Amino acid sequence: MNTKLTLTIEQTIIEKAKKYANGKGRSLSNIVENYLKAITKEDNIENIELTPIVKSLKGTFKAPKNIDYKRELSKRLTEKYL
Repeated sequence: MNTKLTLTIEQTIIEKAKKYANGKGRSLSNIVENYLKAITKEDNIENIELTPIVKSLKGTFKAPKNIDYKRELSKRLTEKYL
C-alpha cells in the first residue's frame, strides 16, 4: 500500500533531482523509495564502504528477472575479445 509523504527539501535540490529522475526514465518517488528500501534493508551489509560513483549508481539498473548472467557475460566477453 502506497502512502503519501511530505518532505521539506531545498527547491534547487528538488529541481535537480527531478531532472535526474526524468533523465533516467524514473519518477522521483521511485528513486526516493528505492533509496529508503536500500538503507532500511535488514540484511544490509554495514561494513562495506561504497565509493561515491558506486553510491550514485546504486539502484539505477533493473535487470530482467529471467536474465542468465553467466551466459550474458560470456557472450559479451566473446564479442569483445574474439
